[in-house]
Amino acid sequence: MTDVAARPSVLTIRSSLRTARRLVGFLVVSACTVLAGFGVLSMISVAGAPSYDPKLFAMGSAGLFAGALIGIALLLLRVRLLRKKLAGYEDRIEALSDTNWELRETEERTRCFFEAQGDAIVRRDLDGIVSFANESYCALAGRDRDTIVGTHFQLDVTADGDVLVCEDGTRIYDQKIATPAGERWIAWREATLRLGHQGLTAVQSVGRDITERARSEQMLGEARDQAQAANRAKSRFLAMVSHEIRTPLNGLLGMSDLLADTTLTAEQTTYVNAVKTSGGALLSLIEDVLDFSKIEAGHLALERKPFSPAALVEEVIELLAPRAQAKGLEIASDLDDDLPAQVLGDAARLRQVLLNLVGNAIKFTEQGGVSLTAARDGDGLVFRVRDTGVGIAPEDQDRIFTEFAQADEGTARRFGGTGLGLAITKRIVTQMQGRIAVTSTPGNGACFVLWLDLPRADDAAVQTAKAERIDLSGKAVLIVSSGCIESHLLAHRLTAWGAADCVIVDEHEAQVVLPERNWDMLFIDHAVGTDHAVRLFKAGRAIAQRVVMIEPTARVELDGLRRAGATRFLVKPLRRATLAAIVTSHLPSSTETDKDIGSAEAVPDKALSILVVEDNDINALLARALLDKLGHRPTIVRDGAQGLESWMSASAAGNPYDLVLMDIHMPGMDGLEAARRIRAAEAENGGAHTPIFALSADAVDQEQNGCRAAGMDGFLTKPLDRNRLAALLKN
Repeated sequence: MTDVAARPSVLTIRSSLRTARRLVGFLVVSACTVLAGFGVLSMISVAGAPSYDPKLFAMGSAGLFAGALIGIALLLLRVRLLRKKLAGYEDRIEALSDTNWELRETEERTRCFFEAQGDAIVRRDLDGIVSFANESYCALAGRDRDTIVGTHFQLDVTADGDVLVCEDGTRIYDQKIATPAGERWIAWREATLRLGHQGLTAVQSVGRDITERARSEQMLGEARDQAQAANRAKSRFLAMVSHEIRTPLNGLLGMSDLLADTTLTAEQTTYVNAVKTSGGALLSLIEDVLDFSKIEAGHLALERKPFSPAALVEEVIELLAPRAQAKGLEIASDLDDDLPAQVLGDAARLRQVLLNLVGNAIKFTEQGGVSLTAARDGDGLVFRVRDTGVGIAPEDQDRIFTEFAQADEGTARRFGGTGLGLAITKRIVTQMQGRIAVTSTPGNGACFVLWLDLPRADDAAVQTAKAERIDLSGKAVLIVSSGCIESHLLAHRLTAWGAADCVIVDEHEAQVVLPERNWDMLFIDHAVGTDHAVRLFKAGRAIAQRVVMIEPTARVELDGLRRAGATRFLVKPLRRATLAAIVTSHLPSSTETDKDIGSAEAVPDKALSILVVEDNDINALLARALLDKLGHRPTIVRDGAQGLESWMSASAAGNPYDLVLMDIHMPGMDGLEAARRIRAAEAENGGAHTPIFALSADAVDQEQNGCRAAGMDGFLTKPLDRNRLAALLKN
């Protein structure tokens, strides 16, 4: 603003100076003219005077001389000014010469840049006539510039890629060009050029040779296709190996179960249990390998369905309780009162993770026990698996989550395994957008913590464990236990329900503590010994609630404990709902919660007519034996064609099968084709729907999807599990 305001005053001063110079010049010229005129007049006067007047002559001469001097001074001043202007012009000429040289140098540099760079550059006017082409473009075209400029020349294009138009109008596309050096891929960027105020004047295209990149992409694509083909081949190989191993394993484990139901000597029972244990280990290995392969190939699909986290936790503990109890270990669970009743997630995969963590804890624990707890953590859930096992060294705590790695390595290691379990667990948790960590001190056990973002289910299912919260305000509870896991979780649970005092003692301290105060509840762990438990129940007959906590295998001791004074019993591991019913006296007597585990198979309400289509003799024999034991009527055929014929014959005779168990892989007509034909016959004749369940040793998702597509109602994985088969037939 200051420069703009000052500019008019500077111009005014310059104009005033020019006017002053003109005025001074005019005055000087006027003075010279006056002096010269005065001198001339004086000389004329002298010449015309009758007598010589020296004064007048001197005055005339002086006037002429003064005028001459002033004229000479003016000429010298003019010459000086002209020289000064000439010097200024010379400086300007030199500056313009330098600028012109710089412009030529810049133009040459730019021309060399366009000519020397590898990108091909061509410029065309709006009519498509080439106005400029650099050397790279000429080399690409295989022609001289003179034969290209001024023409509608186009390169020989053999293939075009997709065109991408940017927001500024730039067009980006790839072309395959036939050149003298062979076919080349060129990536073009085409933009319009504007010149001054004349609008669009030219279109400039810049092309970069991307042949090597295109070849690399092609090679990468081929390598990817080969890797995918190899991965598919590996999946097929694993599925085939899984099927071929599971088929004899089905017979091995199934026949072991059948053999265990017969009368055996103690030695024979030991051998049968060893066979079952070895078969179970082999089955676990197969499952780990298949799961790891599935995760590695990216084929692990997660479901998002509502499920109960509390029920899942207690189910995991109950499933693994026999293994822990066989080692003499405690196993227990605890659930936070704020735990949502229903959350959204993949229950099957979470069950797999928890089974793996708890199973590992049992495996690496020799004394003490294992606990699994679940609680809310903000909007998600946190699960903790604690054990009193060997622990993990700090340097091994990260490594154990990598495949085929174990903390206990070397030829003298005490614990077996493939080292895949925790690697699979970590990958599943990561895919579920969760986190897993471990804290441990060697010799003092370990704690695995699992955080998962499992949102609540819909509003109708937003019930929490608070609905089951029990009011035990003012109650005094005595817990007699020699363990360190279940008794403390029980005390924590009763305290959370409001128990005023919850004391844990061992069997020796109990004799002293019992008479000291009035107890409202007495819990005795049968692990203290039957004799101790009997004496304590007799001593505590004045207590209203007298509960014994007992393992399923020790139920034969219940009658003696009842006679000694036990009013209730809880089967370990404890369930929260059963505990709530016990402490609120919702169960009138202990016999109502008893389950006769050692009794014979229950007789079904209706004996079902079941068609079993199985080509393997051992599997067919096992299926027949299991169905016979469950009280049903099996019919065995060897392939899909025979199965279809038997089904149609039974339907035509008016005695249709109630259920079909169909093997998938069979010679001739396989199970899928047989199922499709049965469904087609039902649709054509309007017959009733016959449930068809697949039997297969392949546990991959593609196999199950194929079964559903063929019209089957469900899927049973070999080896057949008696309990699952019984549950299926019951429903």
